[in-house]
Amino acid sequence: VVAMMEAVRILKTIGVAPKRTIRIALWSGEEQGLLGSRAYVADHFAKRAEPKDPEQAKLPYAQRTEKTELIVKPELAKISAYFNIDNGTGKLRGIYAQENAAVVPAFTAWLEPLHDLGATTVTMRNTGSTDHVPFDEVGIPAFQFIQDEVEYRTRTHHTNWDTYERLQRDDLMQAAVVAATFVWEAANRTEMMPRKPMPK
Repeated sequence: VVAMMEAVRILKTIGVAPKRTIRIALWSGEEQGLLGSRAYVADHFAKRAEPKDPEQAKLPYAQRTEKTELIVKPELAKISAYFNIDNGTGKLRGIYAQENAAVVPAFTAWLEPLHDLGATTVTMRNTGSTDHVPFDEVGIPAFQFIQDEVEYRTRTHHTNWDTYERLQRDDLMQAAVVAATFVWEAANRTEMMPRKPMPK
């Protein structure tokens, strides 16, 4: 939360005006099934038609597994990209391209001036279980940053010891700069970010 808020503060402070709107979102219900981000995607971009299986229809939208027709809303054509930071504190080391080969040259170029901050890697691999997944599932270019796991599952992230005191200021400052760079670059491209084929 604080890294993304700081990324926007950086852009506002330096007084740059992006060509496209930059919006941040702070999700709830991620650990319960990406509930906040799934609801946002369904409300604004696309969602699956109601399932034919009555048992599937009883389930909350986020828990349905039946792949019905994808109903696309007009806003889907207007969003260029979605970037996600999920792992709390910890420096950003790069980004997962989510098997979208067309974004790799841009991401590689965007990371070049950030090498001295330790952000150097673009991988074609995908990653799951974070709030970028609902966006990716409807064809939006959506990406999770590669991040150091600081005391992951021992004292931070998924424990009741994951409190404000565990944040590492320098890591969050670095993450904010990397995130600000990526959202700025994406917002100022002449074209939208390249998309993978639409899911069926």
